[in-house]
Amino acid sequence: MTDFLRVLRIALRQRWAIAGCIVTSLIIALLWGLNIGALYPVVEVVFKGQSIPQYVDQQILLSEAKLVAQDKTIDELGQVQLTLNPEHRSAAESELRYARMERSAIANSILWMNWAKPTIDRIAPQKPYSTLLAVIGILMLGTVIKLMALSANLLIVQTLTERTTMAVREMFFRRALHLDLDDFGDNGSSQLTSRLTNDVGHISNGINTLLGRLVREPLKMAVCVGGAAFVCWRLFIFVMVLLPIVALITHHLSQAIRRASRRVMDEMGQMYGMLNDAFAGIRLVKSSNTQALERARFHGGLNTYYRRSMKMAIYNTAARSASEFLGTSVVCLAVLAGGYLVVNQETHLLGLRMSIRPLQVGEILLFFAFLIGASDPARKLSEVWSNLQRGMAASERIFEVIDRPVRVRNPLVSQSVPRPHRIIRFENVHFRYPSGPPVLRGVDLTIRHGETIAVVGPNGSGKSTIVGLMCRFDDPQEGTLSLDGVSIRDMRIRDVRRRIGLVTQRTTLFDDTIESNIRYGSRSVSYDDVIRAAKMAYADEFIRTKTPAGYSTVLGNRGTRLSGGQMQRVALARAFLRNPDILILDEATSQIDLESEQLIHQALARFLVDRTGILITHRATTLAMADRIIVMEAGQIADSGRHDELIVRNRFYQSLCGGHAKMAG
Repeated sequence: MTDFLRVLRIALRQRWAIAGCIVTSLIIALLWGLNIGALYPVVEVVFKGQSIPQYVDQQILLSEAKLVAQDKTIDELGQVQLTLNPEHRSAAESELRYARMERSAIANSILWMNWAKPTIDRIAPQKPYSTLLAVIGILMLGTVIKLMALSANLLIVQTLTERTTMAVREMFFRRALHLDLDDFGDNGSSQLTSRLTNDVGHISNGINTLLGRLVREPLKMAVCVGGAAFVCWRLFIFVMVLLPIVALITHHLSQAIRRASRRVMDEMGQMYGMLNDAFAGIRLVKSSNTQALERARFHGGLNTYYRRSMKMAIYNTAARSASEFLGTSVVCLAVLAGGYLVVNQETHLLGLRMSIRPLQVGEILLFFAFLIGASDPARKLSEVWSNLQRGMAASERIFEVIDRPVRVRNPLVSQSVPRPHRIIRFENVHFRYPSGPPVLRGVDLTIRHGETIAVVGPNGSGKSTIVGLMCRFDDPQEGTLSLDGVSIRDMRIRDVRRRIGLVTQRTTLFDDTIESNIRYGSRSVSYDDVIRAAKMAYADEFIRTKTPAGYSTVLGNRGTRLSGGQMQRVALARAFLRNPDILILDEATSQIDLESEQLIHQALARFLVDRTGILITHRATTLAMADRIIVMEAGQIADSGRHDELIVRNRFYQSLCGGHAKMAG
């Protein structure tokens, strides 16, 4: 509930819209009660062949007669009270008190009717049928105004909902972009996508329900409850004896609906993951003839989702049925109690006083009408309660991500280093991921500006972790990584990453133009700068000659219009355009053709002049570009040196180069 209140606070920032929502809801509620109240003049006035002025005159005469009779009754009770002994006097005093209350009520009604009579005589119709026409006219006018207010209310609520949903999505996406990288590995982007789409959709429904029906319907119900209490408040309290049972059942079902909703949302996230895996790996699925396996996996997920959805549907149905049954029970109890009072012209029920004077047929019919009018909003509330519970469950899942702590943060007081740096130093660096074994074990490494180093080693030796620490995707648990003696923990994240150009094995291109993909991360540069970077990366020629619209060509999802080598050259142009002090290639040439590799090497040879280069690679042709080669084993630097030194003394390096030699042979 706390998380849903946070969403509600976002909605409450739109004060004018909230005010409009409340005002229109009040208009709807008041006119709802007015429509029900129209029953009384029809039954008590028109159907008895009277006009309203005639009815008022008659009521004044009857009330004056009752007042005289009540004064006589009070005098008699006062005389009787004097003759009673003290032990019987309390009952007489109580009866006298009620008689005086009834006299006061009669006197007040006479005053009110005398005050209103001149206005009623002036504006009210003088004939019964004209009175009926006037009542129906007022009823129709009220209905038109109510529908106009309802239309305005629905539009205002939808505006509030959409703006709030947009704000929550932006908040979630902003936070998701700052999550630690292993959050994407552990939970998967499919889980984040599910929460951003499906869960926020449930929040949208919850907010729409809360600001719409959960404002509008309770106000309608309050007007009807107030009307019923105005007719006979003691009888109203008597028939509300079932209300605690309704509240208890609703509370337990609400908790069950919220738990079931959360399980359904979790399962939807799993299904997003299945779809993402199947569609992203469609080539492997097709080539392996495993369509049936994927269908079976998805069918299993659908079955689980179906079972959990049906469980939630059962809770929803139970909540609606219980609410409707208990609402009908309240009305039936009111009919039995009110019918007894009217038929027998009684003021007491089960020894309890229900009214000062016997109720009339019109009054009890109006009482029943108000109760029925209150039961309609109550029924609608039971229908939308499940939406609110789903919204609460979804808000918990959304704020789990928004409130998730991140390990990499900006320092409170930051330091900076002039560009370009002079030296990068790893000093006794230890690192492990939260859910895994140690990856780096006391790494000591110094890289001078302008030096190009290559890092090699078996899988899991910590090569890519060094890149991650350099880019400050994570911070070491022990030791220091520094630029010119300043720990990168003490530098702003943007300042560190602004100095770095990163090209990875998995090239990331967006469904946008080639120009926009090259310009990504460097929005302020000119078109000529984009062309210059593309030429440096040997990408300009194929962009102009082998794509439909040159730099304006839209690449499609994940750059599917380009070959692997072309994609890498576009990624390299993007890195060149940033003009970084440090260029990092993480297996960037491991899966491309020979021609593309040669072009990339030529581009790197020119670009790395007076820049620091860090190459994570196993390819001998790339190793030849390095001034120094670092050999990693089991999270430590096992050896370092030039190619001719390592080929003599390091077995892993010998096997690496031997394998490449055999492939070349």
